[in-house]
Amino acid sequence: MPFHVPAAASLFEAGQSGTIDRFTNEYLAGKLLDIGVRPGSRLRVVRKSPFGGSWYVKIDRQCLALRKKELACIMVK
Repeated sequence: MPFHVPAAASLFEAGQSGTIDRFTNEYLAGKLLDIGVRPGSRLRVVRKSPFGGSWYVKIDRQCLALRKKELACIMVK
């Protein structure tokens, strides 16, 4: 089984997916935990807006629009 180093979700392209490992920002982590996004959740990047302002992601069964700086705080493996 290969070892995967966690990377920021903002580095993913549309269609890529992974498992959330941890959050690097406590404030954002609190907001995401409140809506049920937890480490171990499956994240998939659905698409990016044309100018990169927001990204449409699916986390488990939820669809969310997040900013690039918010995705940079989500470490995915």
